[in-house]
Amino acid sequence: MKNLAVIDLGSNSVRMTISRISDDGTYETVAQEKEYVRLSENMGVEKILQPEAIERTIGALKNFKTIYSKLDHLNIVAVATAAVRQATNQKQFLKRVKNDIGINLNVISGTREAYYDYVGVSETLPATNAVIIDTGGASAEIVLVQNGKVSNLISIPIGSVTLSSKFDLVDDIAATEVFKAMIFVNKIFQSVWWLRNGLNLPIIGLGGSNRTLAKINRRFNNLLDTNDIHGYQLRDDAINETFERIIGMNLDERKKVPGINKERADIIVGGLIPVILLMNYLDSDRIMFSTSGLREGILFERLHDIIQENIKTKE
Repeated sequence: MKNLAVIDLGSNSVRMTISRISDDGTYETVAQEKEYVRLSENMGVEKILQPEAIERTIGALKNFKTIYSKLDHLNIVAVATAAVRQATNQKQFLKRVKNDIGINLNVISGTREAYYDYVGVSETLPATNAVIIDTGGASAEIVLVQNGKVSNLISIPIGSVTLSSKFDLVDDIAATEVFKAMIFVNKIFQSVWWLRNGLNLPIIGLGGSNRTLAKINRRFNNLLDTNDIHGYQLRDDAINETFERIIGMNLDERKKVPGINKERADIIVGGLIPVILLMNYLDSDRIMFSTSGLREGILFERLHDIIQENIKTKE
């Protein structure tokens, strides 16, 4: 019996999933933690992690440490994504994490992040032919799945925090800013040559902003468990109506919308633009939501290794 703690340091939040893994490769999730740290806040064009954001992140990692340090037979896999990947002071930050927390934070590439998203999704949802989009704080990962395999994948530097900041989508939102943001994102989609191969395919959405979209609609439809969104599906007209309501609100009004976390209300418009435009660009009429992504992808990769080791041992 071993314990695996997977820590995912993103641009907006840091999350941890702890799984208890048996010798036969079966597992049980024993803890899930999340803290909003907004690590990419005010990085600017210089791409410098700011002191306040670093302190919030170190504090969250210390809180996580108090949880996983009580476990025996522990293996920690800690990864960092877009904010740290882009940071010009990356080395100093990683050294600070090592000194203060005692873990090695592995900065993974955008394509590796996209691949882990695919593994996490494909192991838990039917994804034979689909386009996966994971919208984070500073990047979005897109995966084209054809015949049950990864056909193409990419990480693009657009996310809920970066778009909201770049186009002033935080409080009262001007139509001109929404228009400029949409033109900006749409041009990026047009530059991805293989993306049109996903024409008419269903979208699978993950990441905090996309999950929020599902939660809003579940609350609106009075479904009992708002957070039970894994496998939940929405049609394009429902998504467009939701987005239309949200962009007409100011920040205080968005904070009061059932399903929107107050910590995410200032970046939700920027966070939803990529999936709204992707569905339109690919003429996709529905989206399925996944709560399984990068952390689960790392877990399943580890489980596959254990199973293969067991097979070799028996041979």
